[in-house]
Amino acid sequence: MTAGVDAAEAGAPVLRLGTRASLLATTQSRHVADAISAATGIAVELVEITTDGDVLTGSLAQMGGTGVFATALREALLRGECDLVVHSMKDLPTAPYPGLTIAAVPPRAPQRDVLCGPVAATTLDDLPAGATVGTGSPRRVAQVLRRRPDLRVRDIRGNIDTRLRKMRDGEYDAIVLAEAGLRRIERDAAIGEVFALEQWPTSAGQGALAVEIRTVDGDGPIGRAVSVIDDPESSSRARLERAVLRLLEAGCAAPVGISVSGQGPEAVFVAEVYAPDGLRTVRAHRTLGAQPASDEAREALAADVVAELLDGGAADIVDLPGTSR
Repeated sequence: MTAGVDAAEAGAPVLRLGTRASLLATTQSRHVADAISAATGIAVELVEITTDGDVLTGSLAQMGGTGVFATALREALLRGECDLVVHSMKDLPTAPYPGLTIAAVPPRAPQRDVLCGPVAATTLDDLPAGATVGTGSPRRVAQVLRRRPDLRVRDIRGNIDTRLRKMRDGEYDAIVLAEAGLRRIERDAAIGEVFALEQWPTSAGQGALAVEIRTVDGDGPIGRAVSVIDDPESSSRARLERAVLRLLEAGCAAPVGISVSGQGPEAVFVAEVYAPDGLRTVRAHRTLGAQPASDEAREALAADVVAELLDGGAADIVDLPGTSR
């Protein structure tokens, strides 16, 4: 048990963790709950919250992006229906949310995107001309078309198992998903091609989880209990990626790929902005050397990367609100 954090100090025998009801969300939340319990001895129970993204149909991009999943969780947290919530960080809007703070980013899962096809080890190059690929992400649409402009890319909704079923039923010839989600719910056998991060950067924060609490609880027992599962490197990298997205004012559903990969002095930071049809790309690349150690250092690096993207014409190929270059 971590010194100074115990069940008695938490003020209640149980912490309530708000989560969406999907298999992936509850699996991620249970990992966080178990980690907190193992580190502190405090019991954590899951409280299921229904979000607009779970009940509405249609394109996620048209509904306002993946942030639709976060709003209901955050409102439940502010109302006191739970003590903490867990988000997939790639789905979390970058703007601060009054009254809430990210208290921990646990160790990050794989960041990469993967292709799932009808047979094991299917690659994008294996698909025949005119094949249909499913994804709900404008970024992935652009990346698929950049590499294979002859393919058809169609929107797809539903949880991981629903998307895999639609592919197996022949509605799609292949689909693109996040590796982390597939591995978290043990669907590893569905993974075909794994896209390398330096050539196929993913969403800011992909593979990372964000544990959010009420700001007023940050210095109290809840904040201390949650903070023990924070992984500094995972947090620093994910926050750097999100800083670039925020400064671009692009939104988490925009055709922008941002990833930090590699270890130690070999860590590489890549940011790309895509035209929706994949025909044009603006890229910024950095070898980090050392991880930026402070918020100020991350902001400075992010601002430098964004300036390079804008100077390269990023605002000319995709709508970036707030930019004037």
